[in-house]
Amino acid sequence: MSKYLLIVEDNPYDLELARAALDLSDVCCEVSVAQDGQEALDLLRGGDPLPDLVLLDLNMPRVNGHQVLAAVKGDPALREVPVVVFTTSDEQADRAAATTAGADGYVLKPEGFNDLIATLNGLGRRWLTTPHCA
Repeated sequence: MSKYLLIVEDNPYDLELARAALDLSDVCCEVSVAQDGQEALDLLRGGDPLPDLVLLDLNMPRVNGHQVLAAVKGDPALREVPVVVFTTSDEQADRAAATTAGADGYVLKPEGFNDLIATLNGLGRRWLTTPHCA
C-alpha cells in the first residue's frame, strides 16, 4: 500500500521546489496538493484515503495554517492524521501556537535545495517509509 502525502502550500515557487526535491529524494509516496487552507480542509474531510502526513504552511489565504491545524486536530475523524508545520516562520508565537494546537512537528523550510531534499528525506523516513520503498 502506497503512502500518501498532502502538501498544503499557496506559493507556486515553494511548491515547485518541494515537488522537485521529492523527485530527487528517497521519499516514496503519492502526493496531493492543496493551494490554501480551505482546499486542504475540503480534501481532508472528503478524503479516502486520509494522508499519512500533511505538510502545512502557515501563511495562506482564505484559511491559514493555524486554522487548518485547529480544525484537523479538533475533528475526531482527522485528529490522528500527522500534521507537520512546514514554514518559513521562526516566530516563537507560531511555534507555541502550533504545539498547543497539536502539531506533530514544526520544521523550518530550508533555504538551499540540497537542504530541502535532506529535510524531506528525514520527514519521509519518519512518516512515510513503507517496506517496499525503504
